[in-house]
Amino acid sequence: MSRLSAMFARLRGEQRAALISYITAGDPQPTATVELMRLIVAAGADAVELGVPFSDPMADGPVIQRASERALAHGVSIGDVLKMVAEFREYRSDVPVILMGYLNPIEVMGYGNFAEHAADAGVDGIITVDMPPEEAGDLDAALTTRGIDSIYLLAPTTVPERVRMICDRASGFVYYVSLRGVTGAGHINVAEVEDHVRGIKTRCTLPVGVGFGIDNPQAAAEMARFADAVIVGSAVVRRIEQADGDMRQIHQSLSAFIASLRTAIDEHPQAVAATP
Repeated sequence: MSRLSAMFARLRGEQRAALISYITAGDPQPTATVELMRLIVAAGADAVELGVPFSDPMADGPVIQRASERALAHGVSIGDVLKMVAEFREYRSDVPVILMGYLNPIEVMGYGNFAEHAADAGVDGIITVDMPPEEAGDLDAALTTRGIDSIYLLAPTTVPERVRMICDRASGFVYYVSLRGVTGAGHINVAEVEDHVRGIKTRCTLPVGVGFGIDNPQAAAEMARFADAVIVGSAVVRRIEQADGDMRQIHQSLSAFIASLRTAIDEHPQAVAATP
């Protein structure tokens, strides 16, 4: 059983939704990334989503764009990101790590080469934002051979027929984008998101994670009523940015924030993992 499957199975048994926290690899500095991965797990995150810095992160809002710029200014490459995952694995062998990024760095490495090195490092899943599932056959095959899940995004505008197709091709879980826009943008209409997620669950046997725009404990708890995972990114990265390189402040701020999300998800009276 993969780490992601084991995580969702465990949390389903505990009637809890997963908390997945995003940070950008190399932000605020490369030497801090593994330390921050360890910190957010210790504070309550069930899995880590690690952003691979890219020069044109089209799905990301200003907060994560600036984080990518800071990481790239330090020269952080996809190879460096894989080394960070490998180092994190020396600390925790059981916590899922998902890479979120864009196709170009993977193509430069080559699908097979990337999949091999990612598996050796301990990567569990890949979100490649700009790779349509219709064109991802070769990449998916390389990842599947190495036991890595291909995680795809579903948008509020994704039609039912395409939901089925994406769910058939995905593994690990599917990632529902809770609003129309980039990461960190807009206000979430919870009733609308719930309606979409419950519709996806009638067409998909995979767990459904919800992300984009979740920036406080109340929003996390509301999503946990019907989602299998709550994914928080920009709100975490914003706290890193606001600390302006002060690692003590970053530690205090992230520890408190992640813990508040964990408590809200777990204590909400209907906070259950919804996939049967």
